[in-house]
Amino acid sequence: MNYEETIDYLYHMLPVFHKVGAKAYKPGFENILALCEHLGNPQNKFKSIHIAGTNGKGSTSHYMACILNCAGYKTGLYTSPHLKDYTERFRIDGKSIEKAKVVDFVNINKDFIEALKPSFFELSVALAFSFFAEENVDIAVIEVGLGGRLDSTNIIQPLLSIITNIGFDHMDILGDTLPKIAYEKAGIIKYQTPVVISERNQETAPVFIGKAIEQNSPIFFAEDKYKILENRTSLSWNYSLMVDVYDREGNIRLEAVESQLIGNYQLKNLTGVFQSIEVLKGIGFTISDEALRRGISNVVSLTGLKGRWQILGDKPLTVCDTGHNEHGLNIVLNQIEKLEKTGYIKGQKYFILGFVKEKNVAEILQLFPKEAIYFFCQANSPRSMASENLIEIAESIGLKGYSILSVNDALEKAREIARKEDFIYIGGSTFVVAELSEL
Repeated sequence: MNYEETIDYLYHMLPVFHKVGAKAYKPGFENILALCEHLGNPQNKFKSIHIAGTNGKGSTSHYMACILNCAGYKTGLYTSPHLKDYTERFRIDGKSIEKAKVVDFVNINKDFIEALKPSFFELSVALAFSFFAEENVDIAVIEVGLGGRLDSTNIIQPLLSIITNIGFDHMDILGDTLPKIAYEKAGIIKYQTPVVISERNQETAPVFIGKAIEQNSPIFFAEDKYKILENRTSLSWNYSLMVDVYDREGNIRLEAVESQLIGNYQLKNLTGVFQSIEVLKGIGFTISDEALRRGISNVVSLTGLKGRWQILGDKPLTVCDTGHNEHGLNIVLNQIEKLEKTGYIKGQKYFILGFVKEKNVAEILQLFPKEAIYFFCQANSPRSMASENLIEIAESIGLKGYSILSVNDALEKAREIARKEDFIYIGGSTFVVAELSEL
């Protein structure tokens, strides 16, 4: 099989979460352990950092990988899902795995795969571990797929665990309260292994503290040590984010640090990143302030990360973001409100939105402004909610707009209508953002 045939084979042979949802989720470790045993247990052949969280784990993973790379370490990075191509999930020093390596992996292990019938995600995790072990990385940053406790990635024994934040998402799988969800995320806390919590929340902190005590693990709440504020002298908000880093006593730690990832929510992610780097330095890693700066300021360029408050155009300002749950979209809407108050957004707001069926769309849409104009679309996925259903729900709560099937057609229409001073946002679903032809 060539690469395209290989990917098509995997999609048809194995249950894929982004196509069928929870039916593809296989909690537990039986399959991943069998795969790794078959491959010679590659997960034990490299050092790692493990990252979980409802939102922010992707950005945090890319920050950490880029900083470590800039510090001189050969660094693997495993994330999911991909936006454009499957190879995006597997990177070393920012470079995606070669397509030929994916083909070879599947061809060599085809008989075993067909006998075991793992999920698409389980196979992807095994491929990542095998790739990083074969390439002899110094360290790999491993992003959890869903939850943590029963996630396939959770067979690693990392040097450090990071949990970014806790919000409501995948409640049918992870639980319907923040403590229940936190319990699942806390499952990545390992025996005598330090854990960094990026955000302190009074409902979830006791869960993390209890798990850390149980595992005899040092726990660091990043907000207790660091405070990161936007640098008010920066006028380049739409192309970079400039921040100042303080300790909790108010002393400046680093001034005018520039981040290629923008949006106010990166302040929370960077708080966890700075605490995590401090922990790594405490266990023997050499990471200079210059490596920190370079990693943060080049995170998009060096890792190829897409879809995090990404600017697609100017006049009208056009932004896409993969935030897709209530917590993530609230952060995005707060960012938009801030830009309005500071005069960066002056005209009409246009939202191009699509969602998956399992989301509580009526509740999520209540967050959005009534005065905006909406274009409801749907991604080419069986999980996508039909655009005509979306507009029915929207109209029932007072939102007005259009139903246009394709996100690209919707963007073209919005740009036809919008004036230079207006604002266009595309999001609601990772799958919608992934289908933008401009990414």
